Amino acid sequence: MRAAPTILHLDMDAFYASVEQASKPSLRGKAVIVGGLGPRGVVATASYEARRFGVHSAMPTAQARRLCPNGAYLIPRFTLYRQVSDVVMAMLRELSPLVEPLSLDEAFVDLEAGGVAFDADSARATGERLRADIRAATGLSGSVGLAGSKMLAKVASEEAKPAGLLLIEPGTERELLAPMSVRTLPGVGPATGEHLRRAGITTVGELVEAGEDELVRMIGRAHGAGLYRMALGLDDRAVVAERDAKSVSVEDTFDVDLHDRVRIRGEVQRLADRCVTRLRGSGHSGRTIVLKVRRYDFSTLTRSETLRGPTDDPGVVREAAARLLEAVDTTGGVRLLGVGVTGLADYTQEDLFAQSLAAGPETADAAGGTGGAAGTGGAAGTGGAGGADRTGAAGGTAGPEAADGAAGAPEGPVPPGEPQEAPERRWAAGSDVRHVLYGPGWVQGSGVGRVTVRFEQPGSEPGRVRTFRVDDPDLEPSDPLPLVGDTAG
Repeated sequence: MRAAPTILHLDMDAFYASVEQASKPSLRGKAVIVGGLGPRGVVATASYEARRFGVHSAMPTAQARRLCPNGAYLIPRFTLYRQVSDVVMAMLRELSPLVEPLSLDEAFVDLEAGGVAFDADSARATGERLRADIRAATGLSGSVGLAGSKMLAKVASEEAKPAGLLLIEPGTERELLAPMSVRTLPGVGPATGEHLRRAGITTVGELVEAGEDELVRMIGRAHGAGLYRMALGLDDRAVVAERDAKSVSVEDTFDVDLHDRVRIRGEVQRLADRCVTRLRGSGHSGRTIVLKVRRYDFSTLTRSETLRGPTDDPGVVREAAARLLEAVDTTGGVRLLGVGVTGLADYTQEDLFAQSLAAGPETADAAGGTGGAAGTGGAAGTGGAGGADRTGAAGGTAGPEAADGAAGAPEGPVPPGEPQEAPERRWAAGSDVRHVLYGPGWVQGSGVGRVTVRFEQPGSEPGRVRTFRVDDPDLEPSDPLPLVGDTAG
């Protein structure tokens, strides 16, 4: 614990939804829900207008539609979110060399290490200036917490939401924490919270009154002792600028269970290629290839194969994933597939050495959770939007590249000699487009061979809506426009 509140925690407000509102003028002030749009999709982020209807992250999209039928439901646009995140993180690094990103929209900053704050007054001034600079650079709001520890800084930013700043003066921690729910403390999830509730402990103050010995008896020594320290406001963790990634992975949940073995193999190959793209993008290679299969009954199987040396060769990863698939029974149907690489390194062995060890693949069988566990990266339609694409130092995440699983992909190769039909163009709600005559816009919806587009851009007035055939040659997918600055290009 520090004697001055010089640890800052920044948490952008409803980040994905706020970016969408900023880039789509017609959605400002309206309920916006970002996440998977398919039957098994999950909400990644909901705007504050949508939260008034009870919509929240990690909620099934189908449930969100029942609660908020008139909301705007959009796929995530991670390319744009990362661009905005890069701007914000660069501003944090101007304050201090010690910046610890937790996700695209959240980070700790050691202000003392940067020489910009040494007491409460200078810390508060720095936090207010940061919020103003972020607003000017991105048009978005962020909430700032300042305290003498990471845990309390995060608690403060949560209490400051939305668009606020809260500074916790050293010495006032216990008084502030006492009336808060035990779920406020890191490590207290639904299961632990329910266990404590049954014991009559619902607030942090009651946790302190119970004492360390009682907590150790209830939930174990390691967890109980750590929880008691946090309830007292004690946290000595340092802000760490770099954390090694542990894994890279991608996965898709399918709207309809897959039964065709050829289709399943094709999906695994596609996932392997996406995984290698992300692996190379992070500057890593890896030794262990992991296949994840969630079957029709929600049981989840993982198979892994360790190579002689690290690789980032897509052919090697595809072949290993295919071998792992052969050991999995998929006759009942598959609802989710994933491919990952662990044992990361920052170098690559020659392909000659990137061969499988003689030992057979390792197996881990687990009862799968629901069809959209948090932490799958929030890909549209992947059923895992709750993870919010945590691609930072924390390690493995699912890829955001897919939209609505792989629905619409062919069930298998077209027989030789048969005419190959061009697949119908698909336009996901929220995606960027550009028309030859009308310029940039975004897809409001599509169906029965038509696509509806609203033509507007960041900084403009709400635009007009027009409808086209899905195969209109004048309409093309487009890259997202920047939120602030020149959007005419």
